[in-house]
Amino acid sequence: MRHGMANKKLNRTSEHRKALLKNMLNSLIKYEQITTTLPKAKFLKPQADKIITLGKKETLLTTKMLMTKLQDITSARKVTKTLSKRYEKRNGGYTRIIKAGFRYGDNAPMAVIEFVDRDIEAKRVDRKKKDPAKDQNEEKKLATA
Repeated sequence: MRHGMANKKLNRTSEHRKALLKNMLNSLIKYEQITTTLPKAKFLKPQADKIITLGKKETLLTTKMLMTKLQDITSARKVTKTLSKRYEKRNGGYTRIIKAGFRYGDNAPMAVIEFVDRDIEAKRVDRKKKDPAKDQNEEKKLATA
């Protein structure tokens, strides 16, 4: 019998599951929207809501707790400075799960998990801006070759 078995196992060991959760939390905080499988999204949603609730209380203890959960200073700062201010008046439900069809290879159900009032520009954090001068130089090289 499964009495007292609270969370999903996701067919992983406990260490792998903890690492998966930490990486997905950091990605969700950084990009404010990620695409993953439906069971992983359902596993991530309560944890992400708890992180935002924790970030609302700006004390040294909560900052240390955020660092132990996220292990990334930029994510912890974004939670305390940006996300906690955005959801100041909201009492919960900071994330939503939108079903996104099925994956091509194994037909796994996919989902998009995102913050409710997300910043659309956060999705492009790591993308480098194109340099028009560099593009012109490459076109000239191709034309002369």
